[in-house]
Amino acid sequence: MSPRPKAPVAAPSQVARPHGGAGEVRIVGGRWKRTPLPVPDLPGLRPTPARVRETLFNWLGQDLSGWRCIDVFAGSGALGLECASRGAAQVLLCEQDVKLVAALKALCIRLSAASVEVRRGDGLAALRSAPAAWDLVLLDPPFEANLFDAALKAAAAGLAANGRLYLEAPEAWDTARLAELGWSVERHLRAGAVHAHLLRRAS
Repeated sequence: MSPRPKAPVAAPSQVARPHGGAGEVRIVGGRWKRTPLPVPDLPGLRPTPARVRETLFNWLGQDLSGWRCIDVFAGSGALGLECASRGAAQVLLCEQDVKLVAALKALCIRLSAASVEVRRGDGLAALRSAPAAWDLVLLDPPFEANLFDAALKAAAAGLAANGRLYLEAPEAWDTARLAELGWSVERHLRAGAVHAHLLRRAS
């Protein structure tokens, strides 16, 4: 794939389909392993598949004790809550949909998830407002929203020097294109129509 002037956008046939109806996913590991997370039937809501989450935490290591993590497009909260389940010291879940925010807050109360903050608002603004604050930035934007460039630039501001960035996208991001934005690829996985990337700051 050659470099492009904008973030890659998949053709309609390649885009991961939204969740097909109200239901649930489950936390894969840690102290809340197998805990169900409700998934409302909302347009574009697309929880990260369990296989991808399992692989991500195999890459990162299962113990995230002391980590500060931000889930910029929280949705169902699956990614951020996986971090908290594995001992992260601080997890910020950012979400704009009022129904999802209410569901996430109720879930955190039920789990007694003291390390998790649910914030309604712009996750990219939260990244920009906390320079070099986060050990792990989780980016899984709506695929159709074309937010990838903006999200990667905001993550560059918010990520700690030795932190990691998780990027979920409908296509594999080209190494040269990521380098232009200051990132290097550490790991990549394709699972169906989803491409998962673990990134670091480029040397």
